[in-house]
Amino acid sequence: MKGYLTYLILWNLSQTPMNGAQITREFEKRRGTKPSPGTIYPALKELKTKGLITVDDKKTYSLTIDGEKELKSACKLFCKIFYDAEEMSEFCK
Repeated sequence: MKGYLTYLILWNLSQTPMNGAQITREFEKRRGTKPSPGTIYPALKELKTKGLITVDDKKTYSLTIDGEKELKSACKLFCKIFYDAEEMSEFCK
């Protein structure tokens, strides 16, 4: 995967289908800053082009089977890299 943005979009969509505004609000809740539409929508377009997500008539995005596979692969890599995330979290308090 290219970066954490696509990983986090896939992660959010694995929880529930969302539209672009809902994805943006989730990012804002997690990061404290609101990403611009110029950040979110190109990433959504790329994920759709790669067949990892679909979009319906109401502009609600959801994962495809390939998107779930990609997310599982990315989660494994994330956990391998940040195996000590809990320890790091304690350090940051």
